[in-house]
Amino acid sequence: MISGFVFGNAILWPVLIPLAAAAATAILWNRPALQRIVSRSAAAGLCAAGLLLLWQVLDRGVVAVQFGAWAAPFGISFVADRLAAAMVAITGIMALSTMIFGMADIRRREERAGFHPLLQGMLAGVNGAFLTGDIFNLYVWFEIMLITAMGLIAIGRTRAQLDGVLRYAVLNLFSTLLFLMAVGMLYGVAGSLNMADLALRLRGETPSFTLAVSGILLFCGFGIKAGYFPLFFWLPASYHTASITVAAIFAGLLTKVGVYACFRVFTLILPMEVSGLGPAMAVVAAGTMIFGVFGAAVQWDVRRILSFHIVSQIGYMLLGLALATPAALAGGIFYIVHHIIVKANLFLVAGAMHRASGSFDLRRSGGLMRSHPALAALFLVPALSLGGIPPLSGFWAKFLVLDASLRAQAYALAGAALATGLLTLYSMSKIWSEGFWKPAPAFRRRVRTVPAPFYAAIALLAALTVCMGLFAEPFVTFAHAAARDLADPTPYIEAVLRMRLGR
Repeated sequence: MISGFVFGNAILWPVLIPLAAAAATAILWNRPALQRIVSRSAAAGLCAAGLLLLWQVLDRGVVAVQFGAWAAPFGISFVADRLAAAMVAITGIMALSTMIFGMADIRRREERAGFHPLLQGMLAGVNGAFLTGDIFNLYVWFEIMLITAMGLIAIGRTRAQLDGVLRYAVLNLFSTLLFLMAVGMLYGVAGSLNMADLALRLRGETPSFTLAVSGILLFCGFGIKAGYFPLFFWLPASYHTASITVAAIFAGLLTKVGVYACFRVFTLILPMEVSGLGPAMAVVAAGTMIFGVFGAAVQWDVRRILSFHIVSQIGYMLLGLALATPAALAGGIFYIVHHIIVKANLFLVAGAMHRASGSFDLRRSGGLMRSHPALAALFLVPALSLGGIPPLSGFWAKFLVLDASLRAQAYALAGAALATGLLTLYSMSKIWSEGFWKPAPAFRRRVRTVPAPFYAAIALLAALTVCMGLFAEPFVTFAHAAARDLADPTPYIEAVLRMRLGR
């Protein structure tokens, strides 16, 4: 009976577990030791719940549930197809790995300021956004994510953090306004907020001014949250101010929620033939890649380098959506999963470098290859993967996107992607040569130790990166299957509305 209850509600646990943990840790506000136990247990449970949901989707197909005995499209829906389930599963893995790292990184004053309730609330918002089948509730989960993320950025109450949270809040609140305006226009046209029902009602709809404007507003709103060019400057101005544990999970997950929303909306509700945004997306994708990677090239703070590279790599994902072919969508999906793991790991490595050298400034670092050879080896895995070196996951991610670009004869976009890859390698080489290879500065006389939880978390994510590279075939096959789900959303619509549609 218990196992039936657990398996029968697999789609709910990725949201219920962090929500319950947020409530429990808030109740235990003055008991930090118990908060840590609850939060770490919830991270492990979330990882298990995400993998359970992914297994169920692979076994049964699209999973959908309606709340309150109200049938869709009138009730609230949760829906998990391959893409949503993969995003939930990777969220659980990120939560677990960052909590392992946080065992030696999270300060007691941050715990007393509400770190654990805020983190668990943010994880609930992220998974709610991935699973919701209602476009208005997508806005609600975005707001939960925004509020908790602002709290996590400012939790140290330093001047830099308060400045960072202000930049983060202003742009993201503006994106929320654009999102709500677009939702209102869609409701005015179709009379529904359920995404499956919207897709059904807008099928075969003649492109109109209202739909075009709503598509532009949605793209701009999601684009700000994802860090698209030209409105990405809030990201490198705010992410580097957070603690490393927070910055790592932000870098891995938060921008990908905006990317996921674009993939969902512009394949299910407003596909390219209706929105007409393909050419504009392609230009934005190229700009995001180029400006992000050039921004990284001139930085010396390792956190700012990595923050600009979040932007540049987002461009590859958007390129897959802009081309909108099944192969391009598959490349974009593979790239999302690869980048979540690699980028979070690089931020964790940055935290370990700071612990070993005492500085995030590469000009004040050095000698880590001799003093911390294990850290040097672990850095090379995500760094080379981000640069697209075989046989790591980044090589296959870039190969899939570039191959789709060439097949679509988008040669300029392929050239921009190749140039971005080369400049990414330059940035990773800069971190290697300045932080690891060159001699330690004269003023750093003693060797600083790196805690074991740092190594454990970094090694876990590095192992996943190597696994995705050496055993790429099942991951690529999954990405192509998820792309087919996006290209033909009929099974998604049928699962939500419980009706058969003509093929």
